[in-house]
Amino acid sequence: MVYDKQALDALALALIKAKESIAVAESVTAGHLQAALSGATKALQFFQGGITTYNIGQKTRHLSVDPVHALEVNSVSLKVSEQMALGVSRLFIADWGVGITGFASKAPAIGEMSLYAEYVVVKNGIMVHSGRIDAVKEEDSFKVQVYFTNQVLQILVTLLQGKIC
Repeated sequence: MVYDKQALDALALALIKAKESIAVAESVTAGHLQAALSGATKALQFFQGGITTYNIGQKTRHLSVDPVHALEVNSVSLKVSEQMALGVSRLFIADWGVGITGFASKAPAIGEMSLYAEYVVVKNGIMVHSGRIDAVKEEDSFKVQVYFTNQVLQILVTLLQGKIC
């Protein structure tokens, strides 16, 4: 399995036990979080769904991302990720929301040579955690996307187990 099964199982168990749900808004991970969560044991009991938005227009239309700010930062910032997380939790009526954006491949045309993701986790409309994940090595974009996905799954487990806030 390409996704962290141990983290998925722990996440599923924690969400089901708490009777809470989750939805995700993705850009850099291109649907990998949705694929991972939908494949978890008893996913129907906690996974509300998700959305992948690659451009500013779709982020603004579906997730209420501020287009002026998004243009200034090439859609990659904690503020954009927070707006994505808040938007998806509202859109899917979920207790938890995750927003993630970044670069899984270099973008020399805009001067971005680093591979990283900015993510935000919200619960009941309030940001509870945010951060940046740097790719540990330069690989193809698929491997980088999976790496970011697994990192977010592990972060979610830690949050749900009350170990970080």
